[in-house]
Amino acid sequence: MDAIVEQFSAVLWNVINRPSVVDLIDILLLTLIIYEMLLHLRHTRVSQTLKGIIVLLLATWLSDVVGMRTIHALLSWVINAGPVLLIILFQQEIRRVLEELGATNLFDSAARMQLTSSTDLMIDELILALEHMARRRVGALIVIENKTHLNDVIATGTRVDGVISQPLLENIFEPNTPLHDGAVIVRGDRIVSAACLLHLSDTTGVGRDLGTRHRAGLGMSEISDATVFIVSEETGIISMARGGELVRHLDETSLHKILHELYDSEEKAPSRLSLNVPLLNLKQRRRAAHDEQQTEEKK
Repeated sequence: MDAIVEQFSAVLWNVINRPSVVDLIDILLLTLIIYEMLLHLRHTRVSQTLKGIIVLLLATWLSDVVGMRTIHALLSWVINAGPVLLIILFQQEIRRVLEELGATNLFDSAARMQLTSSTDLMIDELILALEHMARRRVGALIVIENKTHLNDVIATGTRVDGVISQPLLENIFEPNTPLHDGAVIVRGDRIVSAACLLHLSDTTGVGRDLGTRHRAGLGMSEISDATVFIVSEETGIISMARGGELVRHLDETSLHKILHELYDSEEKAPSRLSLNVPLLNLKQRRRAAHDEQQTEEKK
């Protein structure tokens, strides 16, 4: 600990008293690196751990000043072994940060090319499926992949590789079917895999009324930049998990806004003229679903 402090003091003295262009560039790069790390870690468990590390450093310094040699030696040993422990405890979060740092617009363009010109239709199909399953109280867990690839999660499920559609999604999550238990992974405009296993969230802030499906969605959003939609089997409430946070009671308007932002529909907005017929079909299906709901309420 003392050696680290002496080294840091020497570097700081050289920078302050004999600054050069290289020193200024060095400081600028270090500032950018720290800023990017904090930006990517702010919604993960690591952000809470950083507070504990700061407390640990202050306790180590205070024990040295007061003269508590035994406690100071123990805390110094913990700090020296700290980097290895952090890598073991937070390997998933560290991998996520590295993947996000390596994701540039150049690499993203390849994934964006997978989207077809019918983005609006795909979004409507997804919303129709979510709304219909919510009315029927059918539990669902849909993970939409972003920059962080989820190949390890995809490998835990059954390969589907089908275009997003309301019938396909509802058939997957239909109770007592082989693929209903688990998560669906969406990449671009395709359902890649179903019945996937997700890591449950360890956070203690989740309400007791939320079950395993919501914890799995939160856990997925904590270790990746994916957007997860959850339909509650008990209440029929549609929720979204993203960045380790859960937003509940989503309606059609909010779903449209979230999905259009997610797929960046403004940059690749399709021609409305070519979508007139399919959109009419979707409106008819939505009207039929509304009539079905009214009929059920009358009964």
